[in-house]
Amino acid sequence: MAFQTLDQADLHGKRALVRVDFNVPMEDGKVSDDTRLRAAAPTIQKLRAGGAKVILLAHFDRPKGKVVPSMSLKPIVEPLSKVLGVPVAFAPDCIGPVARAAVKAMQPGDVLLLENVRFHPGEEANDRKFADELAANGDLYVNDAFSAAHRAHASTEALAHRLPAYAGEQMRLELDALDAALGHPERPVLGIVGGSKVSTKLDLLKHLVTKLDKLAIGGGMANTFLYAQGHDVGASYCEKDLAETARDIIRLAGQNNCKLFLPLDIVVAEKMAPGAPARVRDVGSIDEDERILDAGPETVERLCRAMANSKTLIWNGPLGVFEMKPFDKGTVEAARYAAKLARGGKLVAVAGGGDTVAALNAAGVVDDFTFVSTAGGAFLEWMEGKTLPGVAALLNRDGMAR
Repeated sequence: MAFQTLDQADLHGKRALVRVDFNVPMEDGKVSDDTRLRAAAPTIQKLRAGGAKVILLAHFDRPKGKVVPSMSLKPIVEPLSKVLGVPVAFAPDCIGPVARAAVKAMQPGDVLLLENVRFHPGEEANDRKFADELAANGDLYVNDAFSAAHRAHASTEALAHRLPAYAGEQMRLELDALDAALGHPERPVLGIVGGSKVSTKLDLLKHLVTKLDKLAIGGGMANTFLYAQGHDVGASYCEKDLAETARDIIRLAGQNNCKLFLPLDIVVAEKMAPGAPARVRDVGSIDEDERILDAGPETVERLCRAMANSKTLIWNGPLGVFEMKPFDKGTVEAARYAAKLARGGKLVAVAGGGDTVAALNAAGVVDDFTFVSTAGGAFLEWMEGKTLPGVAALLNRDGMAR
């Protein structure tokens, strides 16, 4: 994809406006998970090393255009400074005289965090005037927030047309990985889509069966497909009103030569509770009071064979109720096998989505996958084939306003 990276930028002495994603988990007013801070560090350090003044733009929570003190970015300052190993200044506004004064006081290599851009209604409205006010404090724009790229907001979209625009290091990694998985992948390509509801992933499934060579469906959504094929699903969660839609997706897969993998066997229990007595059943062999809570061993074994016969894997969603033993087994075994192939250089394995990342962490294999995206909605929309406004804006290479 034709986007500019920081390697192509003249950084020395320049004011770099950097859109980061610092919408991090907080407990008692303190950052409880600094993953996103650490993800932004390579971009910040590269800009500092090039002699730029690093001015960070971010949102936190949903203040809806009003100043909400509990949603201030100020608590980010100390943990970010710890991650970077340098002091981080803070300005209690992202535009106006307060922001201007803070930027004016900077020296090359300094880092400044501006207050929550969503304290202004112009941010979510993608307001041109607000974007102009943001742009007034920068000489160049860097987007390092792929996880916010599906929103056409002022700091993710309009601002990119007002200054020379570049992809940050984390954004570059995301785009390169997704292009390798879906844009220009090495074939055969296998997709795994899990989760509870078909209804939340209709666009995804319809798009993937036109792009992939093989698609495995797991989790609660597989129940709907099994029901659509005439199998009894007992007391399992199932969107029975989407049975015809599931049959349409099965037909669409056939028309596009995409081999569809549905469960062959299932793990069931009468209660969804930790340590509940579980048993393996063949598909369709289920009592009326039993629930399908995981993929069976035969299903997982077939999925692992499909991975071994693929060159690229893209994964979104668990195969079962992975948060609860013993119903984590299918997801964990499949994840560890994919990781083994990726470690051995036999598979490009890309995964993303909140539940997926949590499942891979539970399996202890996040670092072994080729790439794991921390983006939720943006990753899903990319997989659905949708244009992400924040990415599209980076492809406008002239850096000028439209």
